[in-house]
Amino acid sequence: MTLQSDRADAADAAGAEVRIRGVLRAADPDAVWAIGGPDGPYAGSADGAAVLDVGALVPVLALWPVIGSLVAEEALRLHTPLAAYGVEAEAGTTAHHLLSHSTGPAAHAALTRLAEHLTGSPLAELAATRVWDPLGMTGTGFADGTLHAPPADLARFLGHLLSPAEHPLTRAWVTESLRIRTGELTPARGLLWHPAPHGAWSYGETQTVWLAPRLHRWALLHPTRPPGPLRTTFREAAFAPAPQGASAK
Repeated sequence: MTLQSDRADAADAAGAEVRIRGVLRAADPDAVWAIGGPDGPYAGSADGAAVLDVGALVPVLALWPVIGSLVAEEALRLHTPLAAYGVEAEAGTTAHHLLSHSTGPAAHAALTRLAEHLTGSPLAELAATRVWDPLGMTGTGFADGTLHAPPADLARFLGHLLSPAEHPLTRAWVTESLRIRTGELTPARGLLWHPAPHGAWSYGETQTVWLAPRLHRWALLHPTRPPGPLRTTFREAAFAPAPQGASAK
């Protein structure tokens, strides 16, 4: 039996596809994009097997899930100072602080050192064995100094984050990451992820991925031009409610 809510969700997703195609047709027709849900993509831009340079997404595709796996197995406590693990860091610095309050290469480098120190393995190996391989992301890996992945692998990763599955990432880690962890400080952040309108969360400024748990929807954008306002218009097309009375055509 198809529930009314399921039909509404399907219609809304179809409308989002129409809106996205309209936005990109004018702004960046060669951009790689996709939207989908826990069960996979709804729509996207042609070849899901084309390998992309996704180096800008290393923190969310490799570092954040590896840290989550260490938290799940209780090898790491987010509020314990890094120095307690034998990792050199400014006094009092914790993994929670680096994920929620700090940005940029320095924070990511410190978290990478932490993960590698705790496990004795390089981040590339940790991400592959703990995250990518279990999800079937066979086209994802580091080469030529950057991370490469096909859109199909990114869809597997993002779909998993919205699914009920507890492996390789637990629901607790995803849920805890997608809530405000900065109190009254601005800008507001979760654990690596940034809050966005319509109940969505994002990571990335050019190459960008979004999750909207309430809508059971994810989206990704890999532009071919400086995104400018495209990032915002794409997000609105993907997640904003359709105008009252509008229908997908």
